[in-house]
Amino acid sequence: MINDLTLIGGVSGSGKSVALTALEDSGYYTVSHLPLPLILPTARLLTATGERALAITLNSKMLSDTSELDTTLASLKEEGWNARLLFLDAKNDTLVKRFSETRRRHPFSDTKHVLVEAIEKERLLVDGLRARSFVIDTSDLSASALRGWIKDFAHIDASRLLLMFESFGYKHGVPFDADLVFDARCLPNPYYETGLAVLTGRDNAVVEFLEASSEVERMRRDICDFVSRWLPEYERDNRNYLTVAIGCTGGRHRSVYLAEQLAAVFQSKYQVIVRHRVLTPPISKSD
Repeated sequence: MINDLTLIGGVSGSGKSVALTALEDSGYYTVSHLPLPLILPTARLLTATGERALAITLNSKMLSDTSELDTTLASLKEEGWNARLLFLDAKNDTLVKRFSETRRRHPFSDTKHVLVEAIEKERLLVDGLRARSFVIDTSDLSASALRGWIKDFAHIDASRLLLMFESFGYKHGVPFDADLVFDARCLPNPYYETGLAVLTGRDNAVVEFLEASSEVERMRRDICDFVSRWLPEYERDNRNYLTVAIGCTGGRHRSVYLAEQLAAVFQSKYQVIVRHRVLTPPISKSD
């Protein structure tokens, strides 16, 4: 029997505790800030006790050398554990705000490093892990929205490529977790049409407005063709995750419509998740 292991890394203040709690609620046995040398013994112990799902948050101070992580992952695979890597990130100003609100000390803060310097120091240490993980930018996510995203992530098959279509608003900034970014701001904007501003790209009236535009259909087709053409190359590069972000000005109409349409096209062949960053309230405080 294949056992499921989710390793959660990321920068401090990005929401790792929220993610771990969400996985615990989904039936995982959870361990916080476990050093790499203890992961394999812990997995063996849980196998002996019949536990089949394990989630661990990683200690950033012990992630500078990814070769040890590679060795651990290889050993886990040999012993029947299907491991997936999840990385939580957030913009610096968001992290500074969260630490200021909670008045917590950053793990890398000392007499030589102010908060922003401590954040950057940690980023350098975990950069290798980030490059090989499924990344979630929590900057604009509420704790409840993040929990929902994590629970969906827990149900994916780690052996197959996960394709995520994500809508966002440029006025909030481009999300950190985007691998490919497409700009839909040149398309007709439903916001300026009577009665459509308060709706979203999932509402029928907005869908009808956008589908009446040949430019919208041309962009949908072009993005679809581009992703279809290059997905096999990403798979050959041993990529497990690919996030396609579509942005418009506010992130409520054009980008939402395109993300939904593209997800519908690809879901018959790939594991697909569709997410809308602006249709959830902004994040408050999460570890």
